[in-house]
Amino acid sequence: MSTFRLGLVQPITVPPPDDAENIATSVAWVESAARQGADFICFPENYPGPWRMPATFDPSNAIAEAAAKHGVYVVFGTIEPIDATQGTAYNLTCMAYPDGRPPARYRRTHPNGPWIYTGGKYWEFQYVAGDDYPVFETVYGTVGLGMCSEVYMPEVTRTLALRGAELIFMPAGLDKGRLWETWRTLLWARAIENLAVVVSTQNLLSADNRGLAIVASPEAVLYESTVAGLGIIEVGLERIRTLRDGRDANDSSQKFGAKQGVLSEQWQRPELYDSFYPHPTPSIDREAAE
Repeated sequence: MSTFRLGLVQPITVPPPDDAENIATSVAWVESAARQGADFICFPENYPGPWRMPATFDPSNAIAEAAAKHGVYVVFGTIEPIDATQGTAYNLTCMAYPDGRPPARYRRTHPNGPWIYTGGKYWEFQYVAGDDYPVFETVYGTVGLGMCSEVYMPEVTRTLALRGAELIFMPAGLDKGRLWETWRTLLWARAIENLAVVVSTQNLLSADNRGLAIVASPEAVLYESTVAGLGIIEVGLERIRTLRDGRDANDSSQKFGAKQGVLSEQWQRPELYDSFYPHPTPSIDREAAE
């Protein structure tokens, strides 16, 4: 299909301990976005929830049922408990399907654990990093899932792109504060360097928060909003495929707003990479990010 519609939801999120209330609201957002023609709906990180261990609810069935009822893909966030006594969990970005199959799951891989999901005001669980980068086929194209500040780690989106992801969702957490400008820049940069459409949105705890809902293509930021609500934008992947399949040439800057073929052998030099970034040995300790 040549084009499809993305629905970005930037909700006023109910934080713990009442975050289970977000389930009914998220289902209502799915209905509203589908009614307005959305084919994909993107929620923020850990929306609808939960945000804490022990997990007191799982929104997956409710979101999956809503996606199937309305015939849409829904990207949402939750956690996957590992050990209730230790409070350990994976942080998930999930995608529900329009045909009702079990949602796709991505376990956040960066940074190292433990990390800042404990000791703060809202999140409270012992984060465990995942170690896989699955991509998922849809009727519109290949989808990759990431999360939040993984935008600062270009390896995440590059791996997804090299595995074929054309549409990459990176839903985020809360108001970015002084990080807002760099965060926005990096979301667009990840689209430019991977010749992909990159999508993000975030939770707002009040209307006073500054949001960051965005759809970035390699050549332009197609949509952005800082306020609560739902945005719908029509996008396509044909231009992405043209950029990926092409080769940079003398006249390319007259025709394209991003460099062509950067995932191809014209640009890639894999035979050099181990020489300037040797693989660490198991004896090297890695410190957790802060």
